[in-house]
Amino acid sequence: MRDTPKRVEKALRFLTSGYTTDVDATLNNALFSVDYNEMVIVRDIDFYSLCEHHLLPFFGKCHVAYIPQGRVLGLSKIPRLVDIFARRLQIQERMTNQIAETLRAKVDPLGVAVVMEATHLCMSMRGVEKQNSFAATSAMLGVFREDARTRMEFLELIKRPELNTRSLAAPVPGLACVTD
Repeated sequence: MRDTPKRVEKALRFLTSGYTTDVDATLNNALFSVDYNEMVIVRDIDFYSLCEHHLLPFFGKCHVAYIPQGRVLGLSKIPRLVDIFARRLQIQERMTNQIAETLRAKVDPLGVAVVMEATHLCMSMRGVEKQNSFAATSAMLGVFREDARTRMEFLELIKRPELNTRSLAAPVPGLACVTD
């Protein structure tokens, strides 16, 4: 028990390290010129954050897509961007917008889409005490907001159940594969 305050301080510094993390340093100019203008999706990004109202965790999955126009961001930078905003006292709605707006500002794509699905312990273990509820938020910018077909393609791709049980050995029918 004597070291508990030190452990709590260390944990809170980590859980709120997004305030001191520099987005530009994290992205590290990982923008690459490429002739590619199709949708780029990184889905099922695990995140953990703290509700700014109750200091209780909320956690779930984040799905991010953008349509580049001449430049792509290194794929590993997208989960890092999610972590920067998750490691702050947050509300899910703001975090969804922050991720989308930052990606738009740094990459200048034709559009950005972010969907977040999360379980909030402030709803599960207190308050309304609904253990099986989750919240979904979205931010659709550019062509994702303006073009219903583009938006629907993204939403269909992030909900495909066969992608949740994928195996590296077995390609999913209908999806391009490096080994094809």
